[in-house]
Amino acid sequence: MNIKTKITFTYKTPEYAQVAYNSLYPDNDGFIEARVCDNMLICYIENENIGTILNSIEDLIHCEKVVEMTSEIV
Repeated sequence: MNIKTKITFTYKTPEYAQVAYNSLYPDNDGFIEARVCDNMLICYIENENIGTILNSIEDLIHCEKVVEMTSEIV
């Protein structure tokens, strides 16, 4: 059984959402599907193992926080 998750990050502008997407893409290619919709970065994670899902979520949130701090898109 596959577990599916969706995480949405909301930014002030669509440009900031694109910056976050571009910054996170290299780290998440093949593991997390993501897209920009208006001022949101929407991420999808799917796996059979709940541990893998939780680790991916934790890593994604940590990396996104670094993007916010280094690019000042908060």
